[in-house]
Amino acid sequence: MPTELLPTQTRMSNVSLDVGDLDAMTAFYRDVLLLEPLSEGRGEVALGRGGRELVRLRHRRDLPRGERRTAGLFHTALLHPDAGSLATVLASVARQAPQLYTGSGEHLVSQAFYLDDPEGNGVELYVDRPRAEWQWQGTNVVMDTLWLDPNRFLAEHLDDNALDLVETAPDRRPALPREQVVGHVHLKVGQTAAAKEFYVDALGFEVTAEMPGALFVSAGGYHHHMAMNTWTSQGVGLRAPALGLGLVAIEVPTMDDVSAAADRLRAKGLRVRADQGAIEVDDPWVNLVRIAAKAG
Repeated sequence: MPTELLPTQTRMSNVSLDVGDLDAMTAFYRDVLLLEPLSEGRGEVALGRGGRELVRLRHRRDLPRGERRTAGLFHTALLHPDAGSLATVLASVARQAPQLYTGSGEHLVSQAFYLDDPEGNGVELYVDRPRAEWQWQGTNVVMDTLWLDPNRFLAEHLDDNALDLVETAPDRRPALPREQVVGHVHLKVGQTAAAKEFYVDALGFEVTAEMPGALFVSAGGYHHHMAMNTWTSQGVGLRAPALGLGLVAIEVPTMDDVSAAADRLRAKGLRVRADQGAIEVDDPWVNLVRIAAKAG
């Protein structure tokens, strides 16, 4: 594998959010999205699945709410291992927070449902279609956004026992697979060209799709691990301190891969900070990116 690329085993790790109401946000990710609390203390709550941290909430009462037309988080995409577990969480959203639901999409490579959390951070809940069904045109994956009926999806995939627990027994959580992960992270940026210079030319992702105002990148042939768009943020500059995205964490296999990423970033003139065996770097809009080796 050329040293200018991230290794094929690269994965997204977790997303940290700076939040104003820690209790309400914890309740949403725990009780609506059915994530498991993993740790709590010093104004932070970590939630995930099967012991793997997916979302970290950090209480920041000193920060104002962010503006819509600014760089930052577009959505955190939680990848479900099967349609049944996705349907269970979608039913929980429909039951407990239907006002936060914003839409759906058949993307050819995946099926996705969208909502906002109580502080306006975007969330995508999705399941991948089998890789054999993905179509490629050269190095670009074929994606689209077609209508996906949420009611039909629920009717086809929601288990009756899970539905009963969601509707009648909120204190008895449905059993969900341990394999849920952050599948990708989608950011708002000021320019896709500058995003490409950072995330592809410096960090080492590969482009998998480009469309007006959006760039999709991945490692190892996934449809995308990250995306950046300018749909509401064309031309914006540095983020002002505000609630919302704290950092995006990327997992690579070894410390040698962390060091190789640091070398690429420094070669592009970027300031890289070492932090407990990981590195951190700001993208052109001060979205904080952390790269660490896989634990264990």
